[in-house]
Amino acid sequence: MPTRSDTKANVKSTTLVKIPPTILVFDSGLGGLTVLREVVRARDDAHYLYVADDAFFPYGHYSEEEIVTRVVPLIGELISAHRPDLVVIACNTASTLVMPHLRERYSVPFVGTVPAIKPACAASKTKRVSVLGTKGTVQREYTRGLIRDFAQGCEVTLVGSAELAALAETALSGGTVSEEAILAELEPCFVGAGDASKRTDTIVLACTHYPLLLDRLNRLAPWPVDWIDPAPAIARRVVNLLGKSAGDSGDTTARIFFTSGREHRLNEALLPFFGGRVPA
Repeated sequence: MPTRSDTKANVKSTTLVKIPPTILVFDSGLGGLTVLREVVRARDDAHYLYVADDAFFPYGHYSEEEIVTRVVPLIGELISAHRPDLVVIACNTASTLVMPHLRERYSVPFVGTVPAIKPACAASKTKRVSVLGTKGTVQREYTRGLIRDFAQGCEVTLVGSAELAALAETALSGGTVSEEAILAELEPCFVGAGDASKRTDTIVLACTHYPLLLDRLNRLAPWPVDWIDPAPAIARRVVNLLGKSAGDSGDTTARIFFTSGREHRLNEALLPFFGGRVPA
């Protein structure tokens, strides 16, 4: 299992190979677009390849061994084919399982995504925090270890959602998602309704799909809370490793690839995530 040092995105090299760099962002589906959006804002001069492993979505349906066996060689194939300067694993489930294997096998720098429990607990005023993730993420020992290390006296409620990631994909693709379906996944996060000084005030979005629904989460929340999205911190880490933007995005490329081989028909919906560029 990953160690605590994995949260610091240790890499074997921080040398910029070429300008503009090529950044590969990988997720099981479209949730990693929320991470991509922040990375593009920070490095708008880079070439981007977004890979959605939709042929294996959702990862929560598979065992830890199956995910490692699937993702590690797949990332290797993508590295060989596209020669990225940095790879972002924009998936909590994959990151908590495969990062040590990837760093051991490949020399490309990697940045992972893990539940933002430390900053959430540090920010909570009521000391009541919820972690909303997939069932696999909240059950994983890695997540429980983060709570042991960084809860800082907070009462942390783990909420495993079976459907919210799929609902987010449906919504992004233009499908209909009922507010009742979203609320059913969200309600267990809100604890202590009677006393405002003791109720949940901070919720960790421990799946990159969930920020796709943030407007609706805010609207449906029983009371206001702070939502902790790891994407800005991931973008900062990318800049730390590759350096700041060179400031010229005129000739850079943006592509999206689905492992199922299907063609995407999401150009308009994808524009905000790719910094206004139409992905090929």
